[in-house]
Amino acid sequence: MPPAPHRFPRPTSLAHQLVSGVVREGDTVIDATIGNGHDTLFLANLVGTSGKVIGFDIQESALKQTRERLGSCAGIDLHWDSHGNMENYLDGEVNAAMFNLGYLPGGDHEIITVPESTLSGLKTAAAYLAINGVITIVAYTGHPGGSEEATRVDQWTKALCSDDFSVIRYEFSNRKKKAPFLIGIQRLA
Repeated sequence: MPPAPHRFPRPTSLAHQLVSGVVREGDTVIDATIGNGHDTLFLANLVGTSGKVIGFDIQESALKQTRERLGSCAGIDLHWDSHGNMENYLDGEVNAAMFNLGYLPGGDHEIITVPESTLSGLKTAAAYLAINGVITIVAYTGHPGGSEEATRVDQWTKALCSDDFSVIRYEFSNRKKKAPFLIGIQRLA
């Protein structure tokens, strides 16, 4: 029997691979858009009880869902606030920051991330990012406002100094529907 076909990872799965390659127990990390808490739990498991996960969402329901998902995980610092205000909550280097743009799955599709707060959060995350640390951005473009936000984020990442940051973009280019794509940023110096 032939082996099962290998499929390329989804952007969210690849984001996890990029982050798990650099984050260690005891690190400080950011979940910029906690949503339903999947990335928050993933990050909590990476940093362990001696690390810290700082999370943000503007929807109270997202925080509630995430707290339920996390159970008794230690070192979790969730904020009912925009990722655009993350600078108010950081006091040292972070080893990773994860952004999932768009709307809360299962939530109100009218409440979406927007370019201004996303770019503010990205700039803050980049400023606090440790050498070799990574930022992942999964951009969804199939909803109103999504393409504009993705374009502005893409432009910002392309303008990052290549001496200081390495930037990749991963996407399925032959999909008929607007598929999400991943941008990965690693701090070099």
